[in-house]
Amino acid sequence: MSELSPQQTRDRALELIRHPEYLRVLGIAGLVGVPVSLVAFGFLALLHAAEHEVWHTIPQALTGGEQPPWWWPLPMLALAGLGVGAVARWAPGHGGHTPVAGMGGPPPSASELPWVLVAALISLPLGAVLGPEAPLIAGGGGLALLAAHAFGISPGNRRALIVSGAGAAAAIAAIFGSPIVAAVLLIEMVQLSGAALSAVVLPCLLAAGVGSIVFTGLGLWSGLPIGSLTLPIPPGSAVRPDLGDLLWALPLAVVAAIGIRGVRGLAKQLAPRVAARPLSTTVLAALGVGACAAAYALLTGRSPAEVALSGQQTLAALAADPRAWPEAALLALVVFKGLGYALSLATLRGGPIFPAVSLGGALGVLAAPLPGFGAVPAMAAGMAAATVAMLPLPVSAVVLVVLLLGPLGFAMTPVVLIATVVAYMTEQLAEHGLNRAPLNP
Repeated sequence: MSELSPQQTRDRALELIRHPEYLRVLGIAGLVGVPVSLVAFGFLALLHAAEHEVWHTIPQALTGGEQPPWWWPLPMLALAGLGVGAVARWAPGHGGHTPVAGMGGPPPSASELPWVLVAALISLPLGAVLGPEAPLIAGGGGLALLAAHAFGISPGNRRALIVSGAGAAAAIAAIFGSPIVAAVLLIEMVQLSGAALSAVVLPCLLAAGVGSIVFTGLGLWSGLPIGSLTLPIPPGSAVRPDLGDLLWALPLAVVAAIGIRGVRGLAKQLAPRVAARPLSTTVLAALGVGACAAAYALLTGRSPAEVALSGQQTLAALAADPRAWPEAALLALVVFKGLGYALSLATLRGGPIFPAVSLGGALGVLAAPLPGFGAVPAMAAGMAAATVAMLPLPVSAVVLVVLLLGPLGFAMTPVVLIATVVAYMTEQLAEHGLNRAPLNP
């Protein structure tokens, strides 16, 4: 059978968009954004409350200190490893795929969906060096499949896949606080063009918009913290990058890409061993994460929570006052959080993006004292490079970092673009080497 030409593909996509059944799928996708955003709001609010209890309220009540004692991560991560190991060993779907596999994969079935969220709620509050994005995206896709089935759409066909993608898009919009990130991520992941892209992405954009409105409205109505990804960069930092910033961004991007590659490589080596013996190896690896956080706290006198958890609060603290961090503490943070990140990627459950952003930001602050390198451009370059090295989607990395920088995002765009391109090419060349075959004209 001959392949369709690009024009034939576009014509078929346009026919699909004008079909009454497609309009029905579009309406279902918009409706799906509501329950997905409700679940995402509940999940993130519960996660925030649990993290505060585990890392602030309980240790303060037990020890009277302002921060958890150095040994606190050891029992917490042991519990996380035991719980996640049990889910991976006996629960349907094993609690979702390990984070080193990325954020892709098929959406979970009805029997697997609860265990994806349970495994994440065990991992994340107890100190896994992971974010909430992967389990919520999987949960959004799985919940959308259930909704599609209620509307008579059978699993496995094109309509079910579109509705499932819409659920994932609504979850992305909730996690990252903006439907723009969801739109760019989807477009870059789908890798289509023209009408074919529109046919797939339009329902996702609708679900992301609806979900974002519902999610924000719930936060305003309930008063519960829904979080903001915009970094608290202090006033007076609004400087445009100069030539020195652009030049220093080049080696920083290479270092960040190589570092994240090393983290991911270690996680990939460990993942098969964990899959063979999920209970015991998950407990051991989780204890290793706890040991990293404990060692950091012993060496620096700082909170072990700066190594444990996703790194969002640590990144905010870095942005708010980068000069308050001694260089030795920053170096220890990069080393111990990187190792804990690798162990978490291979064994626990969560998403891979936020710790990479945090590590990139820490690396940027560590490099900021270089002559002619500003703190904000250094953080921007480090975050962009680390993000694209872990999430090989350059446009999505640029948009995410620009949004993180808030009002300074557009001013820092040249640095972000250069760091993203250099880190992406570093990763591709390290992975595949040079292609010396002649290019087709």
